[in-house]
Amino acid sequence: MFETPEIPAVVVAELDDELLAEAFVLDVREPDEWARGHIEGATHIPLGQLQERVGEVPLGQKVLCVCAVGGRSGMATQFLASEGRDAINLDGGMHAWQASGRPVSVG
Repeated sequence: MFETPEIPAVVVAELDDELLAEAFVLDVREPDEWARGHIEGATHIPLGQLQERVGEVPLGQKVLCVCAVGGRSGMATQFLASEGRDAINLDGGMHAWQASGRPVSVG
């Protein structure tokens, strides 16, 4: 049996404005999902492109990874950590974000 290292994660209810203001918000969903609504100021890199575009993700800044519910962003968080980034997964993703009444940008 292999042990999977714990993926650092935060739930929307624990996400404070300070972390959100200082974090590089990375949305790893597909383009159609992104177009339906995303966190304002987020950067969109679909998970399938992340490996080739990892240079666009800053070093030395907390990276908040977001997808629909947390699965793909969990994979992104693990990958980014292996690449030396300080990444954290938004547990519950955009579904939890929207359910909590947080603002969503469209387009």
